[in-house]
Formats: sequence, C-alpha cells, structure tokens
Amino acid sequence: MYGRVFEGAPLGDDEYVISADEKTSIQARCRCHPTLAPGQTRAMRVNHTYGRGGALAYLAAYDIHRAEVFGRCEQTTGIVPFMKLVEQVMTIEPYASAKRVYWIVDNGSSHRGKSAIDRMASRFPNAVMVHTPVHASWLNQIEIFFSIVQRKVVSPNDFTNLDEVRDRLRAFEDRYNATAQPFQWKFTTTDLDDLLARLDRHTLTDRQERSSTALAA
Repeated sequence: MYGRVFEGAPLGDDEYVISADEKTSIQARCRCHPTLAPGQTRAMRVNHTYGRGGALAYLAAYDIHRAEVFGRCEQTTGIVPFMKLVEQVMTIEPYASAKRVYWIVDNGSSHRGKSAIDRMASRFPNAVMVHTPVHASWLNQIEIFFSIVQRKVVSPNDFTNLDEVRDRLRAFEDRYNATAQPFQWKFTTTDLDDLLARLDRHTLTDRQERSSTALAA
C-alpha cells in the first residue's frame, strides 16, 4: 500500500490511508535491581525478578503515505477506546475535510464486521473502514510500527509505573514523526493473490487427504 492506489484506482490528493490497531497489555515491570547498561565487553543486564506496576493498551493510527503516527494510551481495548482514536484523527486536518480517509484494520473485536464499518461511517461519513483478510493482520503496516515500538520503547520492559510507559510512548511518537519516512512496502496485490491461491491449494489437498483417510478407515 505504499503507492497511492486503492482497488486499482489512484487516490486523489484529498484522500488518505490510515493503518490502525491496538497493542495490548504493555506492562510496567519495576525490576528488583537496577538494569545495567551494556558495556564494551558485556551485554545489557536486566534482572529477571520484578514488581508489577499494571498494564495499558496502546492504540495507534499510522498515515502510510505521510509516515505520521497518532497514538493514545487506554486502560483496555474495545469499541469505545478505538472510536476515541478515530475521533482523535478525524477531527484534525487534513482528515476532517478530506474527501475520503481509508482506515485499514484487522478483524479484532474492537472493529470487526459490518457493524464497525457502519459505526465509523455514521460518525464520520468520509471515513471508509477496510478489513484485512482473516488471519492476515500482518498485512497492516501498523504492525511494522508496533514492531519498532516493541524493540525501541518497550524492550527491555523496565518501568517504575504506567506514567513512565505513557511518557516513553509519547516521546517516541514525537521523535518518530519528526524523522520517519514511509515504509517501502513491497508486498503487492499480485503477491497477495499468489499467496491466497497457494493457501487454497493446500486447503484442498488437506481436505482430499482427510477424505481418503476416512474412506480407508
């Protein structure tokens, strides 16, 4: 989805693509002994025992062409927190006055099915929700951003409390938005069609093998 095309049609200058999802249960783990920074001849040392400081969910929306991320921390995931994220994005420019804003999401319970599509459209008529195929949330570019967050923000998980987690996430968002470039997305629709065709062939083969086994028994 790096090119400005949707379903084979070029997007206009006033159309945008947002990739969104939730990163659940980011814990604040206060290590019982201080973490030691890596040295010249040793790796970082993180104590394996810790006290629990609670957990939060991190919701994020990523504009795949502008490389800009909008995030928020919530106590949990769900329809209400997700719609707060949608409102956070759709009430600011350029999205508020855009012709269309496509929201790419997976099939998680916070934004599943036609009810989620209708809910978003009724609140923001210029917002169009698009679901990735079932079990293919990895196609959503927000997962790449979450992978970066996991490596550069969350790991090692060594936070005194949840406020520290929130502050770290906000600071990383600011830095990311100031320096990031769009991902060079190389998985094309042709690649996706080929993958789905291979999966269909495997599924058909599995069914035939099960039928043969059942007949032999």
